[in-house]
Amino acid sequence: MKGLCCRRSCVLSASLLLAALLSGTAGAECISPGEWRDSTGQQLSPDQLFQDLAEAEVVLLGERHDRMEHHRWQLHTLAALHAYRPDMVIGLEMLPRSAQPALDAWVAGELDESAFVEQSNWGQAWGFDVRLYLPILHFARMHRIPLLAINLEQPLIARIMREGWETVPPEARYHITPPTPASEGYRDYLGAVFAEHPTGADEGDGFERFVSGQLIWDRAMAAGLVAAVADDRLAVGVMGSGHLEYSHGVPHQLRDLGITDARVLLPWQADPACTEAPPSGMADAFFALADGDRHEPPRPLLLGVRIEDDPAGVRVRSVMEDSVAAATGLEADDVITSASGSETQVPGDLQAVVRRQQPGNVMPLTVLRDGEEMELLARFPAMGD
Repeated sequence: MKGLCCRRSCVLSASLLLAALLSGTAGAECISPGEWRDSTGQQLSPDQLFQDLAEAEVVLLGERHDRMEHHRWQLHTLAALHAYRPDMVIGLEMLPRSAQPALDAWVAGELDESAFVEQSNWGQAWGFDVRLYLPILHFARMHRIPLLAINLEQPLIARIMREGWETVPPEARYHITPPTPASEGYRDYLGAVFAEHPTGADEGDGFERFVSGQLIWDRAMAAGLVAAVADDRLAVGVMGSGHLEYSHGVPHQLRDLGITDARVLLPWQADPACTEAPPSGMADAFFALADGDRHEPPRPLLLGVRIEDDPAGVRVRSVMEDSVAAATGLEADDVITSASGSETQVPGDLQAVVRRQQPGNVMPLTVLRDGEEMELLARFPAMGD
């Protein structure tokens, strides 16, 4: 699902991050690192805040996936919540439901780190460095806090988008019900994100497919958290901020599923110049962070094609200039039927194979061009090239 959110997804629109300041904040007190503020900018007492949060049904913790200080903040917040609600469970956007056995074995202490990464298929399912999340994973393991995989497998998302909810059997979609439609505010938000996506300028139904995919993702995560609430536990969701801001995304789906008390907490970079404050209504509470250590893994390798479904495989819509695909000889209307020996039945299949590549790798492709099958070799640049 990462491809639907600009690697997420969840990449925050710059225009939204620079949204209007809180009304009346001119000359207001600066937000200092270590402070909690509510949606109006008022400072919160941490002890009172966490007593209040402990009474909620769901607490949602946002993040930028590649920001280590966001994950440290999440860890500390989880620890504070656990002090009030030791019966809590933690839902993770990072893994699809098929990874639940690996999460259960991890929490039970049956797997070491390398075995967990392998059995959960972390690299293919998520792609962001597992080291960003290991402190949270170890915290859950130490306290035997259940971890829930609340995302869906990419092929399943692609199937729902292609065939529709009603044609996919309930058991195949984990009995997740269709999402409630996006609000106009969420559509506007997603429109700004889509415009920054490499395919954002394309004509056609690309934006509607983007919205559809995002709603599937939101609904899946909301449904996973609702299952925990049904057991009278505090469900805490860890996910990208783009799924949470302004109560769009997951909070919107939670309300449709009957959850009336879900709280959104977001990290906020403290502004030393005191010129910017969190926009009103973006979250229930913010925690101010100082500049900290940022872990930004190398950018993922890109093949450089825009692709779509095709009955025979994955059709190339266009090839980007100066890309690996261009150097390989791929052309528009080529149909890729396999990559590195794996069948490519939907775009997610090809994306998954590309994500597994390392700098310097050669990826064999089987391609149909004008009805004839041919073999191409996609060579990814080595480090330093």
